[in-house]
Amino acid sequence: MTIRWLSVFIFLQCVACTLWPTNSVADKVVEEPVDGPVAVATFAGGCFWCMEPPFEKLPGVYSVVSGYSGGPEKNPTYQQVSSGATGHTEVVQIRYNPQRIQYRELLKVFWMSMNPTDSGGQFADRGRQYRPEIFVHNSDQRATAKASKKALMDSGRFSQPIVVPITKFTSFYAAEDYHQDFYKKNPARYYGYRKGSGREGYLKQMWGAALQNPLGRRTYSKPSDSEIRSKLTPLQYRVTQQEGTERPFQNTYWDNKATGLYVDVVSGEPLFSSKDKFKSGTGWPSFTRPLEVNHIVEKTDATLGMVRTEVRSFYGDSHLGHLFPDGPAPTGLRYCINSASLRFVPLEEMEKEGYGDYVSRVR
Repeated sequence: MTIRWLSVFIFLQCVACTLWPTNSVADKVVEEPVDGPVAVATFAGGCFWCMEPPFEKLPGVYSVVSGYSGGPEKNPTYQQVSSGATGHTEVVQIRYNPQRIQYRELLKVFWMSMNPTDSGGQFADRGRQYRPEIFVHNSDQRATAKASKKALMDSGRFSQPIVVPITKFTSFYAAEDYHQDFYKKNPARYYGYRKGSGREGYLKQMWGAALQNPLGRRTYSKPSDSEIRSKLTPLQYRVTQQEGTERPFQNTYWDNKATGLYVDVVSGEPLFSSKDKFKSGTGWPSFTRPLEVNHIVEKTDATLGMVRTEVRSFYGDSHLGHLFPDGPAPTGLRYCINSASLRFVPLEEMEKEGYGDYVSRVR
């Protein structure tokens, strides 16, 4: 791509943004369904069109909103910010569940989405209105951001200094509606811009295959039936694949008191924590809540002449057990689970097996 072509391309992008009719951002900034606590992170990494997609696809993220931060002006418009006349820079503000994704993980995705050695803008977008910056909302975020930045500098991945400042958050103004989810509304134009600006090639060169799984988390899926049969005992197969039930008090984990993680024996997806296990007197492992609500599927079960709530795993589609409303506080629920559906990972083995992100949630 020649410099002249690139200059024309970026000029046309700016003209289009200026002429595009401005709308209310109300459709984007709405109360979205949440399944737990909410925390907020604010990052600047150049054009916010390109910063939304990496975060929106992460587990535990409720919403990603494009906007402006870092300047004193109130309610700035895109025209004002893009002119460079304000102190604002383009940012994305992320609402997320800190129990499902940690701030340090968001920072990891942030570093893999931009050029941290360029303080004068990002790729083809030049000027302080495109400067990279981390806006921290509290002292914990500041400490985590500093540690993350130092770790990146010490990694030796970049030959130039990491110049992204860590700044106290003061204000956020949502951008106009046509900027929100731009990559979904105008995919051809978005991908043309992302590639033409140089961002796409740079990130692939710097991070390669790691971009496909930036968090480095395990992925989960259901194996073929032949694979399942080869790895499970006859009892495990009957329980997980044929909705069977093992005998009470004669199963592996009904009285297990060790600290650790219970995962689906078929897919390996995390299901329950030892912190939430209690002795129900039924003879089966019982939990007050799941560790990952998105890994649990509840279905109506009308077999045996009664109506019950069946519990299955999301990725493995394994039959786990049943849910009853007779558990202890704080939930009042009892997830009655077959040991044959579970594999227990002791605390000391979790890091080695790729479940390190769950260590703090089982202690």
